[in-house]
Amino acid sequence: MRDLVSLECSVCKNRNYTTTKNKKKQPKRIEHKKYCATCNKRTVHKETR
Repeated sequence: MRDLVSLECSVCKNRNYTTTKNKKKQPKRIEHKKYCATCNKRTVHKETR
């Protein structure tokens, strides 16, 4: 039921993280504020397809 998704930095567009999500409970794209090593700060990471 849970699918693997990757999270992309909204500033530098690097795919830094992978996580799982339940597509029935979370039909929209998820957003998390996480640390980006390329930008060297915390930025919003959005789900990519």
